[in-house]
Amino acid sequence: MRQDNASGHDIEPIERRKASSGLVDYSSPIVLYESSKSKIALIPYFIQHSDHSELKVKIQTLKKADPPFSWVECEEKSLSLNGQATGRLLYELNRLQAVSDENELGSYIVLRIGSGEIDLHGRDPEEVAKALIGVLGEKTIADHLSGVELGPRLAQALRYSVRLEEMKSAMIELHSHLDAGENEESIYQRWCENHPWSFGNQFVVTDEIRNISIQDQVDMLIPRINAGFRDIIELKRPNMEVLKFDSGHHDYYFSHDASMAIGQCHRYLDVFSEAASKGLMGHEDILAYHPTATIVIGRSKGWDDQQKRALHGLNSRLNDIRIITYDYLLAQGDSLVDYLSSETNGNI
Repeated sequence: MRQDNASGHDIEPIERRKASSGLVDYSSPIVLYESSKSKIALIPYFIQHSDHSELKVKIQTLKKADPPFSWVECEEKSLSLNGQATGRLLYELNRLQAVSDENELGSYIVLRIGSGEIDLHGRDPEEVAKALIGVLGEKTIADHLSGVELGPRLAQALRYSVRLEEMKSAMIELHSHLDAGENEESIYQRWCENHPWSFGNQFVVTDEIRNISIQDQVDMLIPRINAGFRDIIELKRPNMEVLKFDSGHHDYYFSHDASMAIGQCHRYLDVFSEAASKGLMGHEDILAYHPTATIVIGRSKGWDDQQKRALHGLNSRLNDIRIITYDYLLAQGDSLVDYLSSETNGNI
């Protein structure tokens, strides 16, 4: 049975047959091109795996032989594609077909959302941004958009949404590191350098400079956006202890690791305040004016209220230094992402 569809192509049933080897299935060749002397056919193969069926194809060139003028294969011009290449070919043909429907020169981003297409004409810019954000997580697309002139409202909505998706991904990454029990300080240093906003929305960038004197190098210097003055971040390992309990006096005190970090930051603050009171030598834009230091150390997952109160109380007695745990950093970042998500849902 053969029918014509709306696009003018024939609709034929595809019969899946078992090959004589019993290892694969196949269907009849599909003629892509034919002339009086040659033709190109596509032969589909179906590889059955335990949990899915994989499509492979062979693109075959045939020519007419001398009498009896039957079609014979030109093997040197045939090409076999595995499942990955077949899927890629289908993907690229669909993209190219979409561009072929356009008449103007330029760069095109081809998007397919769900099982259908979205008509973007006449839509409110915020609605368009919300519809597209699911596919804008791709870095190549985000980079492309940064150099494209968009309508101001659409551009703002897209960039805000892309930024929010990046923040969500960052928090998933931090959760993953901690859940996996990774304790290398370099992992968290790299993460914090890339995502300084996790320390509060007053911090959005970090300095590349780490040396505050010839002998002293801090983990991070982060500028406050409201004044430009720098604060110090000191990172320790998540598996370090934060608090110890004195059973004789029934109170908590800072562990040896935490106390050493406090002493280290106390000296850093003195050195930095003196060296950069009027601008760090060679980097006059880096200023120290009553800087503070935040130490990230240990875990507080599973702490009871007494332990949480103890850390809060001990921190309140420190001057310009505070200790937070990696779980506190998680909660702070998650809270900021949740807030921005609710703002987005209310405005887009």
